[in-house]
Amino acid sequence: MKILDRYILTSFIKTFASVFVILFFIFILQAIWLFIAELAGKDLDAGIIMKFLIFYAPKVVPLVLPLSILLASIMTFGDFAENYEFAAMKSSGISLSRAMRSLTIFIFGLSIVAFFFANDIIPKAEYKFINLRANIIKRKPAMAIVEGQFNSIGSYNIKVDKKSGENGEHLTGVTIHKRMPGNSNATIIRSKKGLLKSSESSNLLQLELYDGYYYEDVTTKNPIERKKQPFAKSSFTRQIMNIDLSMLNNSNTDEEQIAQTNNMLNLSELNYTLDSLQGNYNKEAKNIALNVAQRPNMVLTAPRPLLNLPGKDTLKVVTRDSIPKKLIEIITSKDDKRKILEIATNSITSAESTITSGKAGLFERLKLINNHWLAFYDKFVIAYACLLMFFIGAPLGAIIRKGGLGLPIVFAVLIFIIFHFINTFGKKLAQENAILPFVGSWMSAFVLTPLAIFLTYRATNDMNVTINWDPLIVPLQKVFNKVFKIKPKDT
Repeated sequence: MKILDRYILTSFIKTFASVFVILFFIFILQAIWLFIAELAGKDLDAGIIMKFLIFYAPKVVPLVLPLSILLASIMTFGDFAENYEFAAMKSSGISLSRAMRSLTIFIFGLSIVAFFFANDIIPKAEYKFINLRANIIKRKPAMAIVEGQFNSIGSYNIKVDKKSGENGEHLTGVTIHKRMPGNSNATIIRSKKGLLKSSESSNLLQLELYDGYYYEDVTTKNPIERKKQPFAKSSFTRQIMNIDLSMLNNSNTDEEQIAQTNNMLNLSELNYTLDSLQGNYNKEAKNIALNVAQRPNMVLTAPRPLLNLPGKDTLKVVTRDSIPKKLIEIITSKDDKRKILEIATNSITSAESTITSGKAGLFERLKLINNHWLAFYDKFVIAYACLLMFFIGAPLGAIIRKGGLGLPIVFAVLIFIIFHFINTFGKKLAQENAILPFVGSWMSAFVLTPLAIFLTYRATNDMNVTINWDPLIVPLQKVFNKVFKIKPKDT
């Protein structure tokens, strides 16, 4: 390796390492703030908190790594240009593309490492992270319940006035509000005392309630009685409730972090899962189509007593030429017409309900498939993002000719925000099946790749990118002078 290549590579690695460490700890602090409700005041050991952060840290790398490469590239090449080191290189016959050669090889190797990191390390860390949270709740279930406020746990809202005991398992003043999905009736349980029990080998959390009352809304068809809001009340001395711990985990975590297992799978596992999901989706779609298609035949081929169709005496004798446009006119009896219309209405309503529910179920299955495809493509996008950010940052630093932490940070944050926003927007569209998962995952790369090519072309050909800011700055300057009554200097 030549001295120049070693110098450029050493300068970049030092800057990159410093920027990566700083940004990494900033994102880790964000994670602490995000999970502060689960960590603070729970009497957790320092070792458990360290494991919590260590298992969370790998999922931060896909955000920190491209941003670090972008910022380090701008800073390094900006310093070279600002200190006229590029001018010395060019005077010696060394072009910008030649100066970037060693770094290009290094970034290419780093992108390969990022791919294997996303494929092997992140899924395992995600799996351990979720299991650790579940184990913490099993060991100390009271940590999921905060005093003095309602805590959402699945279909339950639990409020506790006070917790006591070594692990906060003794509860005082328990109020539970339960509402079942699709049911307007609400159930409220109040008790003076409660006790939380759990086992690491069990997936259920047991809540024992003592000396309380059970209130449940009563549904009545009478609108006058409904306005009185009737309810049933009963008392109990001891009552046991079993709560699924998966509901506890979902209560304090983003749904995508828990419900979707695609983040815990590598490429081979995603391929296997996608084949299974796609097969189930095709089978379900076929079953729904057959069900809808066979429903009219089931009605027409049903026995006469089931359909209660009219007899032959109520039918007109018609020929092919005399068939009316409305077949119902064949029936002469009004009662028979009403019965047939009722049968047709019920059949249409049932078919519509089948289609609607089937469509909703297929859409949820399709979203799950799309999420797995997004996780599949993300492992490649992370690797490509490293190369993309380098070929944006390196020529941009050579063009702006500014090093340090001022202007490079502004450009780096602006470009990364655009990248992250487009990436998030594309994934949301792909999840809703508005676009293909491949397009949603690679949308940010498709948008910013032309920018990387443009900047690299301009920098390697010594063509500066000049932007006229006068149309934006001059009006603002006039407003500023007018507000603060500053007279412009005569020139």
